[in-house]
Amino acid sequence: MARKETAADAANPGRLKQIALTYKMTRRADKKIGLVLAAVGIVTFGVFLAIGFLIGHPIYLGILGFLLAFLATAIVFGRRAERAAFGQMEGQPGAAAAVLDNIGRGWTTTPAVAMNRSQDVVHRAVGKAGIVLVAEGNPNRLKSLLAAEKKKMNRIFADVPVHDVIVGNGEGEVPLKKLRTTLLKFPRVLTGPQVTTTNDRLRAMGDLMSNMPLPKGPMPKGMRMPRGGPKMR
Repeated sequence: MARKETAADAANPGRLKQIALTYKMTRRADKKIGLVLAAVGIVTFGVFLAIGFLIGHPIYLGILGFLLAFLATAIVFGRRAERAAFGQMEGQPGAAAAVLDNIGRGWTTTPAVAMNRSQDVVHRAVGKAGIVLVAEGNPNRLKSLLAAEKKKMNRIFADVPVHDVIVGNGEGEVPLKKLRTTLLKFPRVLTGPQVTTTNDRLRAMGDLMSNMPLPKGPMPKGMRMPRGGPKMR
């Protein structure tokens, strides 16, 4: 019992610190976050308290209003924090990979399975929807890189659907903040064992760049890429 209480006490400061850091991060991008949260909480509590006085139960409705005000504030804070996070991530290298890493259970993601010397990349996610190739970088350069990777997947996995997504704000592209939702909307056509088999086959394919030392920082201009781009895990 004492151990559980100690663990809980140690976890609470961590949660509070995380909330505080999230608030500070959100406030840098959303200056009105404090006023918005205060307004949501006060208005929600005030409405229920007023209803309580009208029906003669101010205490009960006041307590209910307080709980709902806290819930509404938490929901609004979560959404605005998420929007602020995506706003800061958008346009940054690897932003799509970060979103894929948090897509949820049932998905296996592999960042940078294909890359060109301009550092446009294709990431891969495998789930019950099949194989999803997610590309980020310059849309014009990505088309050939994405097409080559999709052709390879279709050749190896004839019985597995292969989808492709380009992250961006242009026509036919998917905004970063909608990437997770887009993947989750794909029809689920594979069973759990089929997903496992697909992942096993992908791992068995090996890694083209596993034994090749990669330079740190920007790629040297004179370095030639293998045809189809390097495959990285």
